[in-house]
Amino acid sequence: MQLMILGYNTNGLAHHDPFDAIEFLADVGYRGIGITVDHDWVSPRDWKSRINVQRLKAALGRCGTTSVIETGARFLLNPRRKHEPTLLSPDAGVRIDFLKYCIDLAAELESRCVSIWSGVADPQSNFHDSMQILVFNLRRVLAYAESRGVDVAFEPEPGMLIDTTGRFERLLHLVDSPRLKMTMDIGHLLCMSEVPIATYLERFADQIINVHIEDMVAGKHEHLMFGEGEICFPPVIEALDRIGYQDGVYVELSRHSHAADRIVPAAFQFLDPIIKRAESKSD
Repeated sequence: MQLMILGYNTNGLAHHDPFDAIEFLADVGYRGIGITVDHDWVSPRDWKSRINVQRLKAALGRCGTTSVIETGARFLLNPRRKHEPTLLSPDAGVRIDFLKYCIDLAAELESRCVSIWSGVADPQSNFHDSMQILVFNLRRVLAYAESRGVDVAFEPEPGMLIDTTGRFERLLHLVDSPRLKMTMDIGHLLCMSEVPIATYLERFADQIINVHIEDMVAGKHEHLMFGEGEICFPPVIEALDRIGYQDGVYVELSRHSHAADRIVPAAFQFLDPIIKRAESKSD
């Protein structure tokens, strides 16, 4: 029986109607969807969102699709600055309110988690001070998540304050919350020279509840189609199986929306056999 859930992040379906996208993914064979809350995906700025949340819940149920909520929309909160504001920004309250909205959405859709990241630090601020700001604001988010019974999966992101698993580990020591979990991005591990990848999956086995997957080249943060980078995927999937991972493995190809009709099925055809082989070995 296949335990891992192969899914796709909607940031790679930017030109699809949300409800068409859900059916498209299900028809291909994906059992999970990473919903990046954005302009066309139940945006808090859209007056129709309340209605669309109910439609979305019904569509997920009809297709038998599980979900996570992703918060990486580029220009949803600020049309002039990518990803701003963040939990490190002077106006972090805007980000916190957005994350609370996403937590409510996750509770409504019974999503596995809300995936977040730190943001880029102010170049005039030192690491210690930036960490204190992050911790203060993250605690507010986690307190709300606890009240709603939703897990928050924190993703180390190249170029941001928390860019490696090592820095995530430091964050764990500063924030005591049972709701703080981890999003592990496979490509980011290679990008940041955290290899062998399997070692890091094993090290954080108890924290990982969300996985992003794509190909990548060491030292370069560019999400690539499978086979175009340097990652050998069978050992990665085998490591996930070995640690008993039973949550979502979500393809994240946000720059491939223009070719989603080709990329979505090709990614499934690449990964699904690898997952099935790994899990059959451990039966």
